[in-house]
Amino acid sequence: MAMYEAAFKVLEILETSEGPVSGEHIGNKLGMSRSAVWKHVKELINMGYDISASQNEGYRLTKVSNRLLPYEVHKKLRTSFIGKKMRYFENTPSTIWVGKQLASEGDVSKLHGMVIIAEEQSGGIGRLGRAWVSPAGGIWITVVLKPKIPIDHVFMVTMAGSIAIARAIRKEFDLGALIKWPNDIYIGSNKVAGLLLELSAEADTIHYCLLGIGVDVNISPSDLSKVPSSVTSISAEVGHDVDRASFLARILKEFESRYNLLEAGEYEALTREWKSLSCTLDQHVRINTLKSSFEGEAIDIDEFGALLIRKENGKIERVIAGDCIQR
Repeated sequence: MAMYEAAFKVLEILETSEGPVSGEHIGNKLGMSRSAVWKHVKELINMGYDISASQNEGYRLTKVSNRLLPYEVHKKLRTSFIGKKMRYFENTPSTIWVGKQLASEGDVSKLHGMVIIAEEQSGGIGRLGRAWVSPAGGIWITVVLKPKIPIDHVFMVTMAGSIAIARAIRKEFDLGALIKWPNDIYIGSNKVAGLLLELSAEADTIHYCLLGIGVDVNISPSDLSKVPSSVTSISAEVGHDVDRASFLARILKEFESRYNLLEAGEYEALTREWKSLSCTLDQHVRINTLKSSFEGEAIDIDEFGALLIRKENGKIERVIAGDCIQR
């Protein structure tokens, strides 16, 4: 959004004024012509802001954009590094794909904490390469990270993200969101969000992680009817559309605090919080991995995020990755 920097300076003036503002006043304040002011006002209108224009009175902001613009998120963001840098797309095949491109082109340490946002994804990807339906109105983001953690604890990045989404939903909307292992968020019996972690590593060195997050926010049930599993959205649960920018700012704040715990080696604190939000533990489950399928009771997760299953023969099976179907 750097190319629209001047437009957002115009917006700041409109936001802070109590009444209409003339193009001449805005131009004098920003050192630009009235025609340049009008050009930036048109850019803001194209971004979804309602701005009335009158020759006699000037410009007045009547409604903010409902898009997930970095400008709107940053106004509400309370983090030290997560989301301080953002890339925004109206449409992209996948924010994770954008993250891979950026990571391959430059110094990943300079991208640490960057959040890539898309209004829509045409080729969103879920676990095991499945398609992820990503219509307008959701939160579709990827967080670029260069973690300073042992590689055997990398799944805890997903755990930190899962906790962040569940906590954000609970705090913002008073909905009882829970985590289903390994990476889904549920409200009741319906899925509302999912995560995907992609890793670039060599031996014991993590080059970078890409944490993809998808949340069904202001999406009607009819838009989700093509999805085979039981799904819901925040707006369907609360009965009205919600402020996505505030919600995303909350998710990023919750994530940063858990990520800081992870980098500080506070694995037990993260595991304990994850367990307190789990809807998988103490349930009878069926596990499908690439090599086998079996059933049993989900009794615990270990400090690396692996699910521990007590099979019917009493043997404890440790599951690092797989599908978990709750009976």
